[in-house]
Amino acid sequence: MKTLGAIFKDVVKNKVMLLMVLPGALWFLFFSYIPMLGTVIAFKEYRFHRDGFWASIVNSKWVGLDNFKFLFSTDDAYIITRNTILYNAVFIVVGLALAVLMAVVLSEITNKKLSKLYQTGMFLPYFLSWVIVGYFAFSFLSSERGLLNYVFEYFGWESMQWYSDPKYWPYIIVFIYLWKAVGYNSVVYLAAIMGIDKSLYEAAMIDGANKWQQIRNITLPLLSPIITIMTLLAVGKVFYADFGLFYQVPRDSGTLYSVTNVIDTYVYRGLKTTGEIGMSTAAGLYQSVVGFALVITSNYIVRRFNKDNALF
Repeated sequence: MKTLGAIFKDVVKNKVMLLMVLPGALWFLFFSYIPMLGTVIAFKEYRFHRDGFWASIVNSKWVGLDNFKFLFSTDDAYIITRNTILYNAVFIVVGLALAVLMAVVLSEITNKKLSKLYQTGMFLPYFLSWVIVGYFAFSFLSSERGLLNYVFEYFGWESMQWYSDPKYWPYIIVFIYLWKAVGYNSVVYLAAIMGIDKSLYEAAMIDGANKWQQIRNITLPLLSPIITIMTLLAVGKVFYADFGLFYQVPRDSGTLYSVTNVIDTYVYRGLKTTGEIGMSTAAGLYQSVVGFALVITSNYIVRRFNKDNALF
């Protein structure tokens, strides 16, 4: 066991590296670890207006699991759970396939300037807020001035009431999410591809392997560890939904709730209507616990098949 003097010497020796880590460590401390203390609100009848923020946490009445009943006792429990899980399943599977495909395609572009241009073009949507993306979607889908309805009228087709018909919105939601996220996700896989030893491809070419055979037998197998890790991390968020995507893009249209209402939007509307902070805290705790359990279970399954690909 190291003495305090040895620990101090290690700190001094690695002070530059520790300073580099400090901003990220502080971010996690203030925004991830300290807020965990607030999970006690999930089991209390929290009322901010009574005694103020901190005093209300201490003095609020314990209600056990009553705050959790909000998610399960309502008629919408099945709908919001189904939508949250199914959308995330599609995002994980289709998003993974498209991100890997884009990374492979970009890695095969020999012109570096064009490659950087394509990367920038795919990366930009990720930095747009969902509010802006929602207005972009509205400019296409508006029943009065939407671009798509103008195109339909030009060809003599009947215009669509996009924000009143839920039939098409599962496809619209998936398309917009992929358009925004796939370019960013592909960067991780592209970096992994760039790290593959080029001599492997040279040896494959000498043996007569074409591009598809090189991708199938070299690139994809060597990408499998990072693919597995990214998938495991995504599985942990399968009970979370991107609030902006499901609230801003459909413009909170009540007729679309059957296909756009997820746990996060449902809790937000409930909080806005009832002011029950304990209920929203309970929902967040529920999502975190389920996500943690899914990551542990998925990681255990991966370890049974290949220990090297597991997170831990």
